[in-house]
Amino acid sequence: MNAPHPHAPAAFRHMREGTADDWAVIAREFGQYARQLPGRVLDHLRLLQGDFGGFPVDRLTHCLQTATLAHQAGESEEYVVCALLHDMGDTLGSYNHADVAAAIVKPFVSEDLHWMVAHHGIFQGYYFFHHLGMDRTLREQFRDQAERFKLTAHFCEAYDAAAFDPERETLPLEFFEPMVQRVFAAPRQSLYKAALQER
Repeated sequence: MNAPHPHAPAAFRHMREGTADDWAVIAREFGQYARQLPGRVLDHLRLLQGDFGGFPVDRLTHCLQTATLAHQAGESEEYVVCALLHDMGDTLGSYNHADVAAAIVKPFVSEDLHWMVAHHGIFQGYYFFHHLGMDRTLREQFRDQAERFKLTAHFCEAYDAAAFDPERETLPLEFFEPMVQRVFAAPRQSLYKAALQER
């Protein structure tokens, strides 16, 4: 049984029956819900804690180390948030984790950083695919996108691949929370941005 609405909900039973008043109610509720997105993202990231998957550090620590390295190197806040969230898709996207993370950050970051997150799995494979009978050179298919290739290869080499050290300094999630709040405060691009930005 559905919980009662705290406010009067839209009245339609099929979307074709919806009125402007109905959608005003939904848009208002969406705005309130969307503002809580950074908290939900951080809660989902915390699900990685304690999940080692055979790695030297758990998946949350890996994400924190990746973000720590990026932050210490002077990368932008938007970049650091991408570094923090790049593997958050591991819980639900075991076979396409990069796609999941990329979909989450897409409305809030530059197209280049979105591309980096979306393709980091293939680029990271340079370091281990050959040990699994796979082709470590799969990333070469993207050589024609020179700047994005360089961006993503550097992310993997300098931060992602280097973030498995149990002894390395690792900043806590609390350090990055304000960054996530700021980056996720308002979308740069979204199908719904124009209709909902004032709500």
